[in-house]
Amino acid sequence: MKDKKSAVSTSIWDHNRGVVRSNIGGWVIGKGVVNRGYEMMEDFVGKLSYMQVVIFNATGRMPERRLADFFEAVHICLSWPDPRIWCNNIGALGGTSRASALASTLAGTLATDARSYGIRPLLEGLAFIQDALRQYKEGMSVEDIVRKEAARHGGKPSMMGYARPIAKGDERVPALERVREEKGFPVGEHLALAFAINDHIAQVYSESINVNGYVSAFWSDQGYTPEEAYRIMAVGVSSGVTACYLDTRGKPAGTFLPMRCEDIDYQGVPPRELP
Repeated sequence: MKDKKSAVSTSIWDHNRGVVRSNIGGWVIGKGVVNRGYEMMEDFVGKLSYMQVVIFNATGRMPERRLADFFEAVHICLSWPDPRIWCNNIGALGGTSRASALASTLAGTLATDARSYGIRPLLEGLAFIQDALRQYKEGMSVEDIVRKEAARHGGKPSMMGYARPIAKGDERVPALERVREEKGFPVGEHLALAFAINDHIAQVYSESINVNGYVSAFWSDQGYTPEEAYRIMAVGVSSGVTACYLDTRGKPAGTFLPMRCEDIDYQGVPPRELP
C-alpha cells in the first residue's frame, strides 16, 4: 500500500520546473518587449499614456485615452500631501527616520490595503453598487435597499461608498463630476442609482456619497469588476506618500511626532527587580 506522500502527483510542479511560462509577455533580449501581442517599444512608447498602460496591465483590456485620463484624475484625488492621513503618516515617519524614499512610499502605500479606508474598500464598493443595481432592477426601491443595508449594521447606513469619518461630504466627488462631464461620459445606470441613494441618505441620515461610492459606480458603468478596479488603483496613493516623505526628509531627523516616555499610558506590569 502506497503512503500518502508517494500518492501525491507532482506533475504540475514538474511541468513548470526550471522554466518560466507567461501568458502575457516578456522581454525578447536585444529586440523588444512583448505585452499581450503588442510590441511595447513600438506600439506603446510615445503613443499611449502611462495610465492606459497601467489599466491594460491590470485588466488585459486597452482603455480609450479619455477613460484613462479619468482614472488618472482619480489617482490625483487620492494623492494628498497631508501627513495626518494614515498612509501618508507612514511616509512621513520614513522621512524623519531617514529611510529610503522607495521603502517609505511602498510602506505607506501598503497601508491602504485595509478594510476601512484606502484601496481595498473598492472591492466592497463596486460589489455593493453592482448588487444594489441588480436588486433595483428586480423591483426593490432605493429606500428598501438602504433600509436593508442599515438593518445589517444596527440601523446605520454603513454602505461602502457612503458617509465619511470626520467630515461631511466629499470635495473629490464634484471635482470628478467635472472631469466626467468634460470627457463626455454620460451618467450610467450604476452612477444614477448611486446618486439616488445619495439623495435618500442625505434626507434621512444627513450623510452623502464619498469618492469610493462615486468611482465604484462610474467604474461599474464602464464594465469593470471589483477585482479589476482594485488592481488598477493598487498604488493610487503613492504620490501623496512620497510628498509627505519629502516634507519630513528635509527637516531635522526624528522631529515628526516625537514622543517622551511620559506620553505613553503604560498599563502593564509595574516596575520590578530582575531576579
